[in-house]
Amino acid sequence: MTTQTDTPGSVTTVYQVSGMSCGHCEGSVSGEISEIPGVTSVKAVAATGEVTVVSAAPLDEEAVRAAVDEAGFELAGKA
Repeated sequence: MTTQTDTPGSVTTVYQVSGMSCGHCEGSVSGEISEIPGVTSVKAVAATGEVTVVSAAPLDEEAVRAAVDEAGFELAGKA
């Protein structure tokens, strides 16, 4: 899945995160994931539990899992 805002060479990955229920949840998850090196954009949507991450290269799923865990939520996997 790619969007028009992607730059050439970027990778877009959609993850499923359980437990998000509000804008604050979205901000917490987005903030933690955005600290992973190489991440250029994060968009979390509590209503669907989807987190779309744009990065310069594919991310280590364990790094994403650790960031989501740090925010207090659970990574269910890629959507």
